[in-house]
Amino acid sequence: MYTNLIESEELIKILDESNTVVFDCRHELTDPEYGITSYNKSHIPGAIFACMDKNLSKKPDGTNGRHPLPDIHSLSDWLRKCGVKNSTQVVAYDDAGGVYGSRLWWLLSWLGTDSVAVLNGGVQDWVRIGGALDTKPTHGCSKGTFEPNPRNISVDAQFISKKLHGHQLLIIDARAADRFQGRNETIDPIAGHIPGAVNRFFKNNLNQNGKFLDAKELKASFERIIGETPSSEVIHQCGSGVTACHNLLAMEVAELKNSKLYPGSWSEWISDPNRPVATS
Repeated sequence: MYTNLIESEELIKILDESNTVVFDCRHELTDPEYGITSYNKSHIPGAIFACMDKNLSKKPDGTNGRHPLPDIHSLSDWLRKCGVKNSTQVVAYDDAGGVYGSRLWWLLSWLGTDSVAVLNGGVQDWVRIGGALDTKPTHGCSKGTFEPNPRNISVDAQFISKKLHGHQLLIIDARAADRFQGRNETIDPIAGHIPGAVNRFFKNNLNQNGKFLDAKELKASFERIIGETPSSEVIHQCGSGVTACHNLLAMEVAELKNSKLYPGSWSEWISDPNRPVATS
């Protein structure tokens, strides 16, 4: 069983096994059609396209962030239609260092399964080792039997608001430093960050080849941020609950276990004008 990360050399060995299901999670925040367009051009053979907006999120209502968590039953039903069982080895990949694949990784973790891994280095690394690409779409090979067993690995805005004044939280914000500091905000209508949050840009988890740093490097880097705070008391957020999953995955790779996600993140936080905002 592969958890957290899988290398291209490992995926190529199990790709044709009946118990392996691969998802193409490519996405671009500024171009909703980018993912499906890229998938249709070429993808890892047998991969099923996972749409960030339709499959991995539900429709926002203006108060729950830009990428609200999908309904558990709807998500589980989609996974079954894709042939997923509770014993299935799921692999998620993208072309952005794992940032979108980590969303599916987290969702499946939320639903109670451990046999899910992000392809380290994405489709680029797959091509590098000579992995084949296909243009034929896959819609699911068989009816799966997946049944969710949800875990308590997320928090909501109310939880954060209650803890905020007592400084009882360590919140890690995965956005770029300029957006965290309230500068160059081009996505959300209000700039800044949740008071007390610290910044850890998700791209700092990657090396120059777009692959995750090794566990030792990641652990040292995150320990400089969290200090004596137990990893189980760390909360991750970003703009909409997607890139935060990358930091959460990186901590798991580093054996800093059981941190949590604030799925609504900044875009949900600022939907209530009574919630405080910081820029320094």
